[in-house]
Amino acid sequence: MTILPGKRTRTFLDFLSKHPTYLLLLILILLPFSMSYTSLATQILIYAIFASGYNILFGYTGLVSFGHAAYFGLGAYGMGLALCYFNFSQGTALLTGIMLATLASVVFGYLSLRTRGPYFAMITLAFGQGLYFLAFHSYKITGGDDGLRNIPMLDFRMLGISVSPVKPLPFYYFILAITLICMVVVWRLLNSPLGRSLASIRENESRALACGINVKGVELLAFVLSGFFCGLAGALHTMFHLFVHPESLHWTTSGHAVMMTLLGGMGTFLGPFVGAGVFMFLQDRISAITESWQIFVGSLFVLCVIFFPEGIWGSILALFRRMTAVGNNLPSGDERIRPEF
Repeated sequence: MTILPGKRTRTFLDFLSKHPTYLLLLILILLPFSMSYTSLATQILIYAIFASGYNILFGYTGLVSFGHAAYFGLGAYGMGLALCYFNFSQGTALLTGIMLATLASVVFGYLSLRTRGPYFAMITLAFGQGLYFLAFHSYKITGGDDGLRNIPMLDFRMLGISVSPVKPLPFYYFILAITLICMVVVWRLLNSPLGRSLASIRENESRALACGINVKGVELLAFVLSGFFCGLAGALHTMFHLFVHPESLHWTTSGHAVMMTLLGGMGTFLGPFVGAGVFMFLQDRISAITESWQIFVGSLFVLCVIFFPEGIWGSILALFRRMTAVGNNLPSGDERIRPEF
């Protein structure tokens, strides 16, 4: 006997499956009040931008990079060095970090895209590790293993409210405003002809080429856009912590982006946000209990990949599709109820 959801439940599920951003927006507004401390919520937003940038290349274009920490770290170091050595304003330093990461993504992307498959993944890893060792051994400039310290904290105002890292709640909503702008930009890009070109390349590169799509050019553009958002996340990370460590360029940071994207659901718009939230929350909770938190988080990640291959958010969307299809007596694969997120 099949129990069908009620009419109001079906209406709610249908609305939620088609417009999940309303639910996400409510969650993000209330997030700092649900965490043990506001700083954790801010870190979730920063890494959500990082994972969203990586998702453009990995989830939507189908290119696996193991070196995206390069652009996160360059954004972080670009802003930190601009503040320490050139006394730039916060806004100018932020743009410096983003531009440095974006320019690097143009060069590294052009060189990396000359290879395919595992060779592409390895050369991106090589570029990232090269930058890591450069930062690690440039002690006089970057501080080496001690990191870039004594970054000046500049207070600024947004809508008449003083914003600085020492005021956690206003700073969180400042990062949230930037996050929402990034979401709008990414959403518009993915629903443009560029987004459809990315999807066609991911599904069948040869067919996309036969349809007249400039595959190399589109892939390079996706790589640069990905580097831009990863650089923004790195610059915001420096603005928040007022400290940069070479670890931000290490391959383990790239691995975090991969895990967050897969955990939330690669190729879904909101998946990286869910993945970043779950990953950062688990890291915070488990690391407070044991120093070997990576073992537990890694085990949970493996279980999630096995039992939820579409990721957490991807599996939730699939559940919404099935429930709405049952309520409307439609096949579960009907395109009329397929969410866009």
